[in-house]
Amino acid sequence: MNISSWYASHFEPQLRGRYVSLESIFPLLDVYRNFYEISILGESEKHRDIPLIKLGFGKKKVLAWSQMHGNETTTTKAIFDFLKFLSQKTHFQDEIRVFLDRYTLFIIPILNPDGAERYIRENANSIDLNRDAQNLSQKESVVLRTVFDLVQPELCLNLHDQRTIYGLDSGLPATVSFLAPAADEHCSVTLGRKTAMEHIVRMNQLLQEFIPGQVGRYDDAFNINCVGDTFQNAEVPTILFEAGHFQKDYHREKTREYIFYAFLSLFEIIKPTESVVTYKDYFHIPENKVNFKDIILRNVRINHKSEPTSIAIQYVEVLDSNEIQFEGIVDAMGNLDGFRGHYERDCNGNIILINSQKNVGVGEKVVKIIAENNESVVYFPVK
Repeated sequence: MNISSWYASHFEPQLRGRYVSLESIFPLLDVYRNFYEISILGESEKHRDIPLIKLGFGKKKVLAWSQMHGNETTTTKAIFDFLKFLSQKTHFQDEIRVFLDRYTLFIIPILNPDGAERYIRENANSIDLNRDAQNLSQKESVVLRTVFDLVQPELCLNLHDQRTIYGLDSGLPATVSFLAPAADEHCSVTLGRKTAMEHIVRMNQLLQEFIPGQVGRYDDAFNINCVGDTFQNAEVPTILFEAGHFQKDYHREKTREYIFYAFLSLFEIIKPTESVVTYKDYFHIPENKVNFKDIILRNVRINHKSEPTSIAIQYVEVLDSNEIQFEGIVDAMGNLDGFRGHYERDCNGNIILINSQKNVGVGEKVVKIIAENNESVVYFPVK
């Protein structure tokens, strides 16, 4: 069985959509107590547990954490896909056995449970934990630093989501992006960074077989307050994962699959067709660009202007009854030739009505967009 066929039938179905909280993973943690060592590292600012999953028996120690930003959940789903893969007893057994003998993997599935509960980036005190690596002002930051010092890993995996605005010069969205964070303000290529870069090159080689032209490289400007930069500065190879947008996949069910494949490649469970790995190829991975909008309506007339223009709409994610709703907000108007839309439509010079009004401003919430001369022509919501 090839890996994509296995995944289609065996991914973790209990985690779906964009909202993943501590409550979502508790039932799965209860199941995996029968397979792995599960403990509580500490608690969040609002006294929620921060769990740790330990698996494998090898000398190579790896520390991974997800949902440092509470609303970045794709990598958490991929973690549990990976755990399900490792715990099954039917397929890829030789490869799994080698992995478990070679590695000891420590996983914090949700570092920021308070933010996850509210589906926000920051923690309960409105602190971005990824800017608290030096101050260690928050309980969650102390928990991560404590386990880092205790485990003394030889590799760290900092697992995140990135916004839909990121794309590549290929004209495709940056579905997965990586970064070997800088270790100093000169962005020196240290031994630790080289190791991280080599791992990224290997993951990129495999992902190119699934999503060619959709893997990017994140900006490496140094900030010692960021966790990845701090750990890299401490000479521990660290990799930033950024799970991004795949075409028509706003719930990131396809992206989680590609993050899962990246894990398999990282740990050499599945190997790419290309086998030569050199850190220098890291710099051949294209850099992310801010060149996408969620929706672009081109050739429209608005605000009583005679000349056609373009209007961009971005989705804002809103938590409602434990589900994420996507609300449209006017993001930009004017010449948008430098941007692509995940959805685009030529409006043929029509005057459009936004929420029944001809006038529109940036920041306005969008409920409905229709053509003034034909109400049956609906431009938003997108079907």
